[in-house]
Amino acid sequence: MLRAPTATLPVDETAGSAPAAVAGGPVGPGGPRDGSPVICALAGGVGAARFLRGLVEVVDPGQVTVVVNTGDDIELFGLHISPDLDTVLYTLAGVVNQQTGWGLADETWRVMDSLERLGGVTWFRLGDRDLATHCYRTERLAEGATLAEVTAELCRAFGVAVRLVPMSDDAVRTHVTLADGLEVGFQDYFVRLRHEVAVRQVRFAGSEGSTPSPGVLEAIDAAECVVVCPSNPVVSIGPVLSVPGVADHLRRVRPKVVGISPIVAGAALKGPADRLLAELGFESSAAGVARFYAEWVGTLVIDESDAGLVDAVEAAGVRCVVAPTVMSSPARAAALARVVLDAGS
Repeated sequence: MLRAPTATLPVDETAGSAPAAVAGGPVGPGGPRDGSPVICALAGGVGAARFLRGLVEVVDPGQVTVVVNTGDDIELFGLHISPDLDTVLYTLAGVVNQQTGWGLADETWRVMDSLERLGGVTWFRLGDRDLATHCYRTERLAEGATLAEVTAELCRAFGVAVRLVPMSDDAVRTHVTLADGLEVGFQDYFVRLRHEVAVRQVRFAGSEGSTPSPGVLEAIDAAECVVVCPSNPVVSIGPVLSVPGVADHLRRVRPKVVGISPIVAGAALKGPADRLLAELGFESSAAGVARFYAEWVGTLVIDESDAGLVDAVEAAGVRCVVAPTVMSSPARAAALARVVLDAGS
């Protein structure tokens, strides 16, 4: 049986207006459910953020805790940058760049342009307004605040009622070993190399000695439904699982864990999830995702285009639900959220 990723994954191992997540903001069409369920979500970046944007249209955002991957975090220009946390934050605040799915809308790039003229590092581009977030985070961390504390402060500053929690306050970093044997940091692989190179192995440095951020395990245990957002299983969900205690708690509540396959018709809608799964020896399909998650996910929602894989998903011991999963609009994201909540009830 395929297992959820641990600290190492070797190759041979068999967009719209501000949503209701804004504090005091309007609830979307149809309103939240009466007695909104308590939700815990595991999230990576853009795909997760788009789903969460729909989720808060149908439930009370104050009832939602989102545990976010920080394996992608990077220190650059002396700043602590948390790409996935910020993507989810900006999306739920209604200020994300709708074209890219990350960064801030109406951004300017004067700092990067000046840095380029000076011959500085510019492959990881940060907008002028976005830099303020990283400056604030770095300053507060230097003052002794934890990443979870700083994230809560940023949520209040942006008016986001959803509780965003980093998977750990400790430094856990995703490292990628390329086919030629060179190990690089995740952002080098994903941004600098544009994830166009083959991968031999993925590991989560620092995971063994890490602990979950305060409230993570409690949120999993207390949730009426635990949602695995449509994020990259290897490098978005994998780091969360690598933090000691998280996978064990998920296994205990497996019947209420509902995942959404990020693979549709054999391909990832965004990013390298399909190629990474294949390069690491897993099947790049909704059925492959089911086998990857089988030990701790009770139900998997797959796209209508993969309806022919229902038997294969359920052969992995995972209940299968078929629904439209491509979130081409906020309304479609909200509709998917309703399906997921129904599946978890």
